[in-house]
Amino acid sequence: METIVFGIGETLIRDDRYWASWANWLGVPPHTLSALVGAAVVRGGEGDDALRMLRPGMDVAEAAHARTTAGRGEYLDESDLYPDVRPALAELRALGLRVVIAGNRTARAGELLRALDLPADLVVTSAEWGVAKPDPEFFARVLDAAGADARSTLYVGDHPANDLFPATSLGLRTAHIRRGPYGHWWAEHPDVTATADWRVSSLTELPSLLSGPTTAPAPPPARALRSV
Repeated sequence: METIVFGIGETLIRDDRYWASWANWLGVPPHTLSALVGAAVVRGGEGDDALRMLRPGMDVAEAAHARTTAGRGEYLDESDLYPDVRPALAELRALGLRVVIAGNRTARAGELLRALDLPADLVVTSAEWGVAKPDPEFFARVLDAAGADARSTLYVGDHPANDLFPATSLGLRTAHIRRGPYGHWWAEHPDVTATADWRVSSLTELPSLLSGPTTAPAPPPARALRSV
């Protein structure tokens, strides 16, 4: 393995602040919105569907712009990182791996992530590239930016339909991390267990796994999950 690529939300950073800020903007308790996000995931939807449950017909992009204009836009700092992020990324780089952070986020999120000065060779978001997961072009851009071969590249993420399935379809190796609503809900789904080369609960498991022998997984069965 030469390159390891990490998704962002619920892989490297907690989404607690993100949903709490939306709850505050909409005037509902944070636990109410969190419960609706969980319900959306279970139903095979996206977290933003929870916002539309609270405000039917809501244009999320328009509302996000309104929040930014009001001075209540995105914010990230060290406290948003999962505690295993810095040690795991540093150890992976020490092993000689190229470390890339690439996920579905805004351009502002990309600026904030780069300001954290994580031990990574590249930090980029979908908005900066103009293409988002699960579009295969996103993963093609990952390989191009890293100058890496697909079979020597590992993509780590929590979301089966956005991370594992499209990355695998382009020949990348994949690791599913069991955290966040998607990571926990789909962790034992047969499509996930058949597709992921590795399944982990912490990023600190990756260095020892990648330093050992690797084998290609069996071809996955027909996809039973929706493009959640």
